[in-house]
Amino acid sequence: MASSYINDLRLELIAVGEGAGSAPNDWGSKTNTNLTNIAAAFGPGTENLASDANATLTLTDGTADAMKSLCLKVTSGVSLTAPRVISIAPNTVAKLWFIENATSGGQSLVFSQGSGGNVTIPNGQTKVVYSDGAGSGAAVVDALTDLNISGTTVLANATVSTTATVGGVTNGVEITQGAIALKNGGTQSKIDFYCESSNAHYTRLQSAPHSAYSGNITLTLPASDGNADQVLATDGNGVMSWATLASGYPAPTLIGTSGTVASSTFQVATAGSITITLPASPSAGDYVVVKDGTGAAATTNFTVARNGSNIASSATDLTFDKNFAEIVMTYVNSTIGWSV
Repeated sequence: MASSYINDLRLELIAVGEGAGSAPNDWGSKTNTNLTNIAAAFGPGTENLASDANATLTLTDGTADAMKSLCLKVTSGVSLTAPRVISIAPNTVAKLWFIENATSGGQSLVFSQGSGGNVTIPNGQTKVVYSDGAGSGAAVVDALTDLNISGTTVLANATVSTTATVGGVTNGVEITQGAIALKNGGTQSKIDFYCESSNAHYTRLQSAPHSAYSGNITLTLPASDGNADQVLATDGNGVMSWATLASGYPAPTLIGTSGTVASSTFQVATAGSITITLPASPSAGDYVVVKDGTGAAATTNFTVARNGSNIASSATDLTFDKNFAEIVMTYVNSTIGWSV
């Protein structure tokens, strides 16, 4: 009776009564080969793709090959130009691998065994997969899908491609290194703080849009919690401190002729057909209060000139209608300009 190789490492199963000849066909030689192949199944191996095409990697019968290795590195002698399908053969082998995609060209490898599922390994990454050996309908499965790890796990670097949910400890997430970078895939970075009742509501902190930036900014928080009714104020360089707001508007300034006004002022127009010009080069938080003081009998409007900054996101001066009572204009940023 001939030997067979129907097993997951394609080892030679010596038939009863076989192996009585001389080397290399004697029982001892074949057993040593099997033991060597079993040992190799716990170590590393390398398979090289010789061409820029789909390929089949085969566990050979009774001989040593890299496909028997536990840790398999797949390289390529050429630069791949597209994702390539790697078929594992035979389709009856059920085996576990740590597979590293070390090919050239930056392309993914798709590992398949039959018409069942497959696993894609991006270039430069490693995945733990297994083949189920189900024949023509065989599948390759990501062994770490839905992995549940208890105890302490240490990651030097971690990239989460979709969503990470962290929980199960009293204080939530603890970060022992003091730097967090919130990057994104094309929208402004944000943090949502949810309420305690079924996460029904949240308060969001969000970055300004790209168009509003002229460079990076740093806001440094104060070292105390301030006093009642104080607000956070900046020194213009991003250093925050607690400040007490003055009560009410500043004292009004009566203006009957055209002119440029300063920030943090209260301008009362006492004549029509004049132009009140806003401050040049304003900073975020600057404000000007404008009030119509021409009286109910006024028949003409006056103009609030933008002086190079937008007004309500528009590069247009503001016509102050005689029927307006009062407006507060606050400078927000270069895009919005003066918010009305």
